[in-house]
Amino acid sequence: MTNQFYANGKLDNFLENKFDMGSNNGFEPLFMPDYLKDFQSYLVDYSVRKGRAALFTDCGTGKTIMELVWADNVVRKTNKPVLILTPLAVSGQTLDEAKKFDIEAYRADVSKTPTAIQVTNYEKLHYFTPTDYGGVVCDESSILKNFNGTRKGQITEFMRQIPYRLLGTATAAPNDWEELGTSSEALGYYGYMDMLSKFFTNKQKSASLMRGRFHRQDKWILREYARENFWRWVASWSRAARMPSDLGFDNDGFVLPSLIENDTKIIASRPADGKLFDMHATNFFEEREVVRRTIKERCEAAAEKISQHKISMAWCHLNDEAKMLKEIMPNAVEISGSDSDDKKEEAARWFVHGKDERRVLISKPKIFGFGMNFQHCNHMTYFPTNSYEQYYQSTRRFWRFGQVNEVTVDRIYTDGGERMLNNLDRKAKAADEMFTELVRYMNDSLHMKNTYTKKEIQLPQWILK
Repeated sequence: MTNQFYANGKLDNFLENKFDMGSNNGFEPLFMPDYLKDFQSYLVDYSVRKGRAALFTDCGTGKTIMELVWADNVVRKTNKPVLILTPLAVSGQTLDEAKKFDIEAYRADVSKTPTAIQVTNYEKLHYFTPTDYGGVVCDESSILKNFNGTRKGQITEFMRQIPYRLLGTATAAPNDWEELGTSSEALGYYGYMDMLSKFFTNKQKSASLMRGRFHRQDKWILREYARENFWRWVASWSRAARMPSDLGFDNDGFVLPSLIENDTKIIASRPADGKLFDMHATNFFEEREVVRRTIKERCEAAAEKISQHKISMAWCHLNDEAKMLKEIMPNAVEISGSDSDDKKEEAARWFVHGKDERRVLISKPKIFGFGMNFQHCNHMTYFPTNSYEQYYQSTRRFWRFGQVNEVTVDRIYTDGGERMLNNLDRKAKAADEMFTELVRYMNDSLHMKNTYTKKEIQLPQWILK
């Protein structure tokens, strides 16, 4: 029995499977249109053959058309529909893209299940049955980590029951281990906690960790000796690129214009209660207080900046900010979370395709900050917070491949809120440096060889008897 275990090569398979490398569970592509760029064809070919894959490519690299071509391949292979999940207000844009490239796609409807691509948003997933579909696509999949545990679990469980799966998002933050773990779990590879325990260590050695309880705030550090194996594992089920050259292709047509960030400091008209003058905010509560105390001043400054442009986006985070901006700019369109999906899509369509010479859209990053293509516009105002991801995604609606003009971002902050602005700049620099490392490690991992070598083992005679 033991000798047969070695002789049949089962030990080789056992050791290789311990890495949980993403195996090829897909098929040879059945549809590869000529309009895809060379790097897009490579990524579609890779993800179709892989069967369960993630594409971490930057804004404007054509993730939507790659997702649609991938989905069309799965429809042809399985003769079953494919469900594309998108953030709010993005489904209409995806359908427009499908129509542009003559790919059959419909808005998902539980009463109708044509054998074609169906598009809906994440919030409506509970209406659908996974066994009805041959494949599923999560567009802007980085949004998964923003859902609560119940919603994220529902999406992951839905995907587990479908054979072909694709995740597409702008470059995942390389130090955001939760995002990589969530992606792996949704695709059916290591779970988030399995990934942490295999490749990472927690230097805090907190009492909760010693009791076997893990927390998001615990600082997880990639084990140095596991670094190469970790990126080899990530590269076994995903591809990452900020531009085509990261994959070895030419960057022709994929060079971004200049990004101009203007910072405007607002002095509060009155100090905080009980204070003679304003002090720099040193914690979250002080930052929140000064943000609410300066709503009028900040909105007036934003409106003044917007008046210098014909088409602008006014990002806000508070309902009171949105109401104030609308009061100052009555001809602008304001979209809030309570508005219907149809109204949100109608506003996005007006902002992109409207005939009005002057168009201003007021909304929050969590509504229009993911997935939207707004490169017709090259100006936005933004009230900084401590969330780098929201700022990055909001900016990338405009500053993306396909934008032909330089993009101006007016960041309006308070005298007491400089810490938030400094945090954004620090995180932006760190994210750029760390993604450079991610691409390098992933590209290196593609050329790694298995260091395990098969050897002839002489078993003692007493075992063979």
